[in-house]
Formats: sequence, C-alpha cells, structure tokens
Amino acid sequence: MSGPEAIDFARQAIWVLLEIAAPAMLTALAVGLTIGLLQALTQIQEMTLVFVPKIIAIFLVLLIALPLAGEAMQGMMTNIATRIAAY
Repeated sequence: MSGPEAIDFARQAIWVLLEIAAPAMLTALAVGLTIGLLQALTQIQEMTLVFVPKIIAIFLVLLIALPLAGEAMQGMMTNIATRIAAY
C-alpha cells in the first residue's frame, strides 16, 4: 500500500468513526446544554441532575442510529476486504 492509499484509507476510517459517534456526541451536547440552561435559569445547582437524562437520551439515539452505524461499518469492512483481496 502506497502513501496516498494509506492516507485515503485513514481518511475513510475517520469519516466512518464520525458517522458512528456523531449522533451520540451531538445528543449529549444538546441535552447537557439544555439542562445546564435550565439549571442556570432555575438556580438548581445539582451536579448529578445532568447524568440521567443524558444517559437516557444517548441510549435512545443509539437505538435509533444503530442501523446506520451498522451500515457504515459494513461498508468499511467491505472496503477493507476488497483492499486485502486486491493485494
């Protein structure tokens, strides 16, 4: 595998990683900001208040995004198998 092919493969792997991780990370960000704003507005300073809603929201998003993540990983694995078979 030459240098440009390795860089292309790494770029594709990073994009697949972002496709898989982005829904959960963006959900955690949105829920955290929302609850932080509510805490600031109501002046409730409970540190553990963020964790339960954030965990539930991430779990639901992962359930919804699981088929998309599986499809992205399957495409990457097909790409890997094709590259291995080519050499």
